[in-house]
Amino acid sequence: MNAIIVVALVYLALLAAFAIWSRSATHSLVGYYLGGRKMPYWVVAFSTNATGESGWLLLGLTGMGYAVGAKAYWVVVGEVTGVALAWFYVSRRLKQFSDDTNSITVPDLLTARFKDHWHLIRGIAVFIILTMVTAYIAAQMVATGKAVESFTDFSYELGIYVGAAVITGYTLVGGYKAVAYTDVLQGVLMLAGLILVPVVAIYAGGGWGAVSANIAAQDPALLDLFSFTGDGLAGWVGVLSFLAIGLPFIGVPQLLARYMSARDDDELKKARWVSIFVMASFGLGAVTAGIAGRALFPGLEGSETETIYPLLSTELFPPLITGLLLLIVLSAIMSTADSLLLLASSAVVRDTVQCILGSRKSDERLAIYGKIATLVIGVLGVWLAFKVEALIFWFVLFAWSGLGSAFGPVVLCLLYDKKTTGPGVAAGMLGGFLTSVVWVVWLKPYTYDLYEALPGFVVGVIVTLLVSRLTWKGVPTHA
Repeated sequence: MNAIIVVALVYLALLAAFAIWSRSATHSLVGYYLGGRKMPYWVVAFSTNATGESGWLLLGLTGMGYAVGAKAYWVVVGEVTGVALAWFYVSRRLKQFSDDTNSITVPDLLTARFKDHWHLIRGIAVFIILTMVTAYIAAQMVATGKAVESFTDFSYELGIYVGAAVITGYTLVGGYKAVAYTDVLQGVLMLAGLILVPVVAIYAGGGWGAVSANIAAQDPALLDLFSFTGDGLAGWVGVLSFLAIGLPFIGVPQLLARYMSARDDDELKKARWVSIFVMASFGLGAVTAGIAGRALFPGLEGSETETIYPLLSTELFPPLITGLLLLIVLSAIMSTADSLLLLASSAVVRDTVQCILGSRKSDERLAIYGKIATLVIGVLGVWLAFKVEALIFWFVLFAWSGLGSAFGPVVLCLLYDKKTTGPGVAAGMLGGFLTSVVWVVWLKPYTYDLYEALPGFVVGVIVTLLVSRLTWKGVPTHA
């Protein structure tokens, strides 16, 4: 325990140093929310991946590998595909568009081509962001409590309080620049952990041959990537859902901000290859760790499967390494939570206070408001964390799919269809978002649990294009 505390204190000192170092960039809105658009490619790449992969990577996806075996690799295929599509078809066009329109937030981008006098587009975007992001932040706080409780003698409640204080603290002080550079540290730690843990677990299990034999004795289907075919239509829908988990990478606002923050187009060209490689490594390592964990520690059920990574870490490694592996879990959580805090804060200050309410406060004063908003949202996330009972994996997917379905379709249409109109964007956001929500609440049990982002994305694209064609007048239209 002492070793874990020492490692944790060193890590916290590094985070504090990043926050203090980044303070000078937080005196304007573009500085606080985008780091002044000066991020190099390696920061953009690691920040994108670390932000996209939250606590569910090390707790939820490893647990999924434990529960369903090789079929979980379809999630990895879906994520890598989604990330690649985002880098090749969204990142550079979005960066150019944001620079040309001086956009700071995603709602800025969505309204840049239109005269949104009634703030309809921006208002819908703010509502969706605050609704989904608040739930998302709460899920990260839950993951923090579970991780601390699994690794240490500290309580779940204390883990939530400490984690929230740290994440909110360095985000408030250092803004986007601190968040992005700490994402690099956290991303490197995540990569190291997802290489080390599965390798050691396989070795402890007697090698891959012995691990495979053990798993086959439990259930041969766990080793078969195509075992879903035996389940008929339900199996195919399951794999399609796993693949669709990568779809929101195309449009979730917290990742789009990464492209907007890059120094220039050349940095984005280099960042995409780093990002795709690291994403593949993340996913393969997480699923493999879960499969090896099932060979070593069979019998976990339900939400217990999400503790397999902490269990491997505490049982297979000495205290000092266990402490480092705890930090890796916390890094995965922090690297997403800090970005979500900034996203929600920007929706409150930039989009609501400055643009919708028309505040004439100075840029520096609004940046201070942004820090206050970050603190308030962090506290709200803690409160909600104690109300959450859903599994981390599925709760995060709900927020993930809601954001992706709302923003992915309209962003693609704006970037590739010159006839996209303001009413089309507004309708597309609502259509995609509401479809994903309705699917989860009412329709999912009747469609073999088809992942809600897929119908949400399809409806979002169709509605955006249809309403845009109906309202197109040859020039950008009023929203």
